[in-house]
Amino acid sequence: MSQPLVLALLCVGAYLLGSFITAPVVCRAFAAPDPRLHGSGNPGATNVYRLAGTAPAIVTLILDAAKGAVPVGLAHALGITPLWQAIVGLCAITGHMLPLFAGFHGGKGVATAFGAGLAIAPATMSVLAFVWLLLVWRTRISAIGSITAALLAPIVSALLDPDSLLLFVLMTLLILVRHRDNLIRLRQRRENKL
Repeated sequence: MSQPLVLALLCVGAYLLGSFITAPVVCRAFAAPDPRLHGSGNPGATNVYRLAGTAPAIVTLILDAAKGAVPVGLAHALGITPLWQAIVGLCAITGHMLPLFAGFHGGKGVATAFGAGLAIAPATMSVLAFVWLLLVWRTRISAIGSITAALLAPIVSALLDPDSLLLFVLMTLLILVRHRDNLIRLRQRRENKL
């Protein structure tokens, strides 16, 4: 099989995997309301936590992260270059944000970005995860942790994983765009706490 075909299949597969929104399935399994219809309406771990508690949120987080890590890990195993691994990761993140299977209304991509980034640049993602955890613990506002970690991502990547800098720059832009409503609410001091 030619490399262009392999790359195309990886990118399409990553997007389709990202398009599978896990939060409603997890909530159904835990007899909790559909997060797309309740709370913030976002099908992500934070909204699942508010609606259903810790265990469903952790399951959602792991599954969403796997959507980024699995295709990137497969690309790595196939010997694909770091640049194309990053592109595969971005396809998975885009799938989560604009899912084909959910009318292009998806989540904010943080967990899927975490999974993709962890597979490509574990040192960078470990630092960013620590920043996110620290800020969420101190403020009880997930968006503050996500936005701050996204803004720091290119800087941390440049220091620890410079080969992955492009990935983290693009991830930052995608995540900031998806958090525009959160930024407005933060400015107005109306953002929900955990």
